Amino acid sequence: MERPKVIFFDAVGTLFGIRGSVGSVYSEVAQHFGVNTSAQNLNEAFIQTFKAAEPLAFPEATPAEIPELEFQWWEAITRTSFEKVGVVNHFSDFSTFFTQLYHHFATAEPWYIYPDVFPRLKRWRDKGMELGIVSNFDSRLYAVLQTLELQDFFSSITISSAVGAAKPDAKIFAAALEKHHIFAHQGWHVGDSFKEDYQGATAAGVRAFLLKR
Repeated sequence: MERPKVIFFDAVGTLFGIRGSVGSVYSEVAQHFGVNTSAQNLNEAFIQTFKAAEPLAFPEATPAEIPELEFQWWEAITRTSFEKVGVVNHFSDFSTFFTQLYHHFATAEPWYIYPDVFPRLKRWRDKGMELGIVSNFDSRLYAVLQTLELQDFFSSITISSAVGAAKPDAKIFAAALEKHHIFAHQGWHVGDSFKEDYQGATAAGVRAFLLKR
């Protein structure tokens, strides 16, 4: 197998995951605001809402507009999730709650790194391999990678909100490849989503590897 010029990775679900579930994190933070609800029901509501949402990508936005658009995108998903479980009106100030929740996900606390990640990244780095990230994440990814001490492994980070296209769209893979000045067949991509990572990368001409966590 020909050695790639760059190996790209998905982020959430590939390099690191949520401690428990999104619903359990939402529920835990909500308790600090006097709102109690089932973490399981909230997680199910989140999954439904997240899957139905438009991609986290803003093709018409300027770079200065993107952080606020990211915030609004996530606030809408979070509000709808709490509406589905019937407790959104239990908050005295939902906006304040959401702001705290949003910044919470930029810290290390809700995340954990999969045990095989550091050894594999170190091995590839020691072999002189260029590594990058291609993720349907928002600008908080930079802070998360830093706080998890992963940022130094990667020479490029490509996120959907900045590119204006989300996986499986070939445009996000093209943007990542361009940063390394390579052709599609010279890159590999590793991710946990069959549609977004495996099919998306394959359609873009990048050799894809599906990781099952």
